[in-house]
Amino acid sequence: MVRRILIRAGNVVIRARLLATPTADRIWDALPIRGSVQTWGKEVYFRTPISHDLEPDARAVVSKGEIAFWPDGDAISIGFGATAISKRGEIRFTSKCNVWAVAIDDVDQLKGVYPGEEVSVVEADDNGQDLAVAAPGCRPRRSRRQTLHADDGGTVG
Repeated sequence: MVRRILIRAGNVVIRARLLATPTADRIWDALPIRGSVQTWGKEVYFRTPISHDLEPDARAVVSKGEIAFWPDGDAISIGFGATAISKRGEIRFTSKCNVWAVAIDDVDQLKGVYPGEEVSVVEADDNGQDLAVAAPGCRPRRSRRQTLHADDGGTVG
């Protein structure tokens, strides 16, 4: 199953695909996440209600479109260009981060997001639509935490 999210910051909406990492699992289980945008150079970040340790492949330099979790600040970080400590042509965070998702949409849109704007991260369906917004006449989808699995004795999954 491919897990997708929507990140809304100000008037910007970016779809992303989660990777198979412990950090991605932790964030997925905490959705929806809401916060307030902070910026540092060409980086947007925001605090989350979760904490997580560094993973073995954590790094300070990321590629454009990679979405990271910054354990030192319990924050989601999205770099789209140089920060104050970047070397030529790189996106460098202040310390190592866990890369947990990859943007589907162009993260350069984040240039139009300003400190203090509201940001949210929500689960998206296969078409990149917010699952929290049910279409008229449709039943809301059951939470992944409430889905019953009849083939395993009806335990909550």
